[in-house]
Amino acid sequence: MAEKHKAHVQQYKKEQASKVVDLLFKYPIIGVLNMENLPAAQEQKIRLKLRGTVELAMTKKRLFKIAFEEAVKKKPELSKLIPELKGMPALLFTRENPFSLYKLLKRNKSPAAAKAGQKAPYDLKIPAGPTPFAPGPVISELAALGLKTKVDAGKINIVADTVVCKEGQPITDKLASMLMRLGITPMEVGLDLACVLEGDQIFKRAVLDIDEKKFFADMISAIQAANNLSIEAAYPTKENRELLIQKAARHAISLSIESGFITKDTACDILAKGKAQAQSVADAASYQPT
Repeated sequence: MAEKHKAHVQQYKKEQASKVVDLLFKYPIIGVLNMENLPAAQEQKIRLKLRGTVELAMTKKRLFKIAFEEAVKKKPELSKLIPELKGMPALLFTRENPFSLYKLLKRNKSPAAAKAGQKAPYDLKIPAGPTPFAPGPVISELAALGLKTKVDAGKINIVADTVVCKEGQPITDKLASMLMRLGITPMEVGLDLACVLEGDQIFKRAVLDIDEKKFFADMISAIQAANNLSIEAAYPTKENRELLIQKAARHAISLSIESGFITKDTACDILAKGKAQAQSVADAASYQPT
């Protein structure tokens, strides 16, 4: 009986690994996820939202590695994903652009309270201002976290913005409790995408997480700088040729006036300049020192 059960388990594992291999060959875009801190209820909601766009595969890390060992024989670039199978790994399969995919997953994240032992996703800051607490033992709790306080209108006020946990550092039990009491939810619940493989190119989270506003601002700044450089260098392009002609016309007029070379466009200015110079000479000649 035990042998039959063991054979059934082995067959199940083979089928799981085989299914992963098929998916690794089927899709051009493959992402690695870490499901470690994702509640089951949230996972189901996200699966429903992403249905038709992505396909998720979850199994034991060992079975993933078996599947990859088989798949890399025909698709060697998949070996780049093996070191990324960390925590509670899952694989994401799609035909979406990697950057669009990351944006989609980020949009489906929701804020959550911090738990003791989790690492801070960024420098956690408690802002200055009033708290919901009345004066009492909580003052010493806040002080233990490095927060300076004062009492105002019967409530404890935090005097200055204070970083209470640096990015990447574990959140203590006391800090997690205080953040919850203050209504601060620094964590995000959603699919944690570690990287994406497209072709033989791997994109890590830091590359995929683009600040679109900053990106467009940088693009505009770069375009303006390039345009200014092309004008200063007198390098004509479709975009700047009108400005270059205007600049050349202004320089030609200035040169004409400075050199006294009369044209129909500068005659009035040259005559006015000559008159002003003549007046200056006359004024100097009639000057009588006292």
